[in-house]
Amino acid sequence: MREAKTALVLGATGGIGGETARALLRRGWKVTAMARKPEARRLRAGDPLAGATWVKGDAMNAADVRRAAEGAQVIVHGVNPPSYHNWGGLVLPMIDNTIAAAKAAGARVVLPGTIYNYGPDAFPDLKEDSPQDPVSEKGRIRMELERRLEAGAREGAPALIVRFGDFFGAEAGNSWLSQGMVAPGKRLGAISYPGDPGVGHAWAYLPDAAEAIARLLDRMDELEPFARFHFAGHWDADGTALTQAIAHAVGRPATKVRAIPWPLIGLAGPFQETLRELYKMRYLWKTPIRLDNERLVGFLGEEPHTPLPQAVRATLQGLRVS
Repeated sequence: MREAKTALVLGATGGIGGETARALLRRGWKVTAMARKPEARRLRAGDPLAGATWVKGDAMNAADVRRAAEGAQVIVHGVNPPSYHNWGGLVLPMIDNTIAAAKAAGARVVLPGTIYNYGPDAFPDLKEDSPQDPVSEKGRIRMELERRLEAGAREGAPALIVRFGDFFGAEAGNSWLSQGMVAPGKRLGAISYPGDPGVGHAWAYLPDAAEAIARLLDRMDELEPFARFHFAGHWDADGTALTQAIAHAVGRPATKVRAIPWPLIGLAGPFQETLRELYKMRYLWKTPIRLDNERLVGFLGEEPHTPLPQAVRATLQGLRVS
């Protein structure tokens, strides 16, 4: 007999996967966390992830995923190739393995989504059913990933997609804030900002994002077979709210803000895969893009929301930025 409230989390050693696992554990779920090297995980004292059952497996191995999913009601697909590496060869096979495992287990697939699958024709205000006409290869892969989830939902594997803006948080190692705006483990000298002046941008604080997913899953029986929601997060209307919060969090409000050198990134792209892929996403920083959370608020009653100063302070503490 299946135990109540059981979830498999793929990508629990990463940002959104790990935070979602923590949120589910806090809300009474039994969590299995699959990782290629579970013995190498490093958990902070008191980390709720210590309460998960860790198993060894690779999301590229269909048998591993199917075995880990036995008895689960939910499979959180929080795994992504690190540093944009080999998206075309990894992203779609991994989601196919997750969908197959979900069909076998009778589980719902949960995908933390992005805005890559939208193009300029859908900007600036994105709704769940806005047209998807991506302008990048990663966007086309994301669109195909969601198409496969929708097909799987018709074939016995319901899905939940929650789309977010750019993540930030203490555990968001692969994020614009931690990889481009500040230097983890160092004293902050200046803040590098990727957006054009005056252009708004949507940010999602990882613990809030994960809490939203967990609350939706607590009411899983009320969801459509193919359910989609948008998470508004922190809307920075002109690109200054986040940088000011960072400067105040380190106690130096006059910290200089400088533009990320996009031309240099473009020149270096042919020689470095991560920089090349980052440059392709520059269009997301040149125009305001906001996620409409009306459907999410209508279902949950509210969106989890940590005040920006508090969220930024916790993020910098976790990244050891002073």
